[in-house]
Amino acid sequence: MYPTDVRITKIIKETPSTRTFVFDRSFEEAIPGQFVMVWIRGVDEIPMTLSGSNSITVQRVGDATEKMFILEEGDRLGIRGPYGRGFTLPEIEEKILLIAGGVGAAPLSPLAEYASSAGICMNTILGARNTSELLFVDHFTSCGELHITTDDGSSHRCGFVTDVLADIDVSAYDRIYTCGPEMMMKCVHGMLEREDTLEKAEFSLHRYFKCGIGVCGACCMDREGLRVCKDGPVFSGIQLRDSEFGIYMRGPSGIKKPF
Repeated sequence: MYPTDVRITKIIKETPSTRTFVFDRSFEEAIPGQFVMVWIRGVDEIPMTLSGSNSITVQRVGDATEKMFILEEGDRLGIRGPYGRGFTLPEIEEKILLIAGGVGAAPLSPLAEYASSAGICMNTILGARNTSELLFVDHFTSCGELHITTDDGSSHRCGFVTDVLADIDVSAYDRIYTCGPEMMMKCVHGMLEREDTLEKAEFSLHRYFKCGIGVCGACCMDREGLRVCKDGPVFSGIQLRDSEFGIYMRGPSGIKKPF
């Protein structure tokens, strides 16, 4: 399980806090929603979802990502993977809904590209704190109908993705996919459960990973012991019932951290 050395060929400044790193190795076999373990030499190895076959989209949130933000084109990273369970790919006759919050747009981006190329009818709800933090607007617009919401009302509708979701007939969709802050997804989960459409939904989770291949158990979730790195990071809405989802997660030491 040694990492593959890749060279950064392009760095795109997406938002003030987010950048996309394009590298010279393409992971064409990856399923949308899968992740890779990224080794930032001398700092740490962290999981990152693929935002394209040869790219990751990174939000600056800690030591490892802080170091990534000073890298330049031509610098190198170590990559191993892809790992985990990705999204269930939709059928051509199906209608799908994507719900993305913040950097949660990253794993949904390749799914949108797949759906668009296959001619699948797709709508997207995209949310962010403000206009400057909106990700992949042009990309999602080119793939289907896009509903935008910002927390501060600086772009389009003021509010949250759940406000838009409340106005949508979710029964009209065959599949619903979501990724974003966990409390956002918890609200989506509750709304879909009340509408009795939870079996249609898949959620991409973020947890602390050590090995990334299901061995160490650091990312196991209560109550069923599901490993986010191996059994996920994409889970069905049914799987997340009566779990720790939206209640707490665990840090590097295993201590529970409430949301």
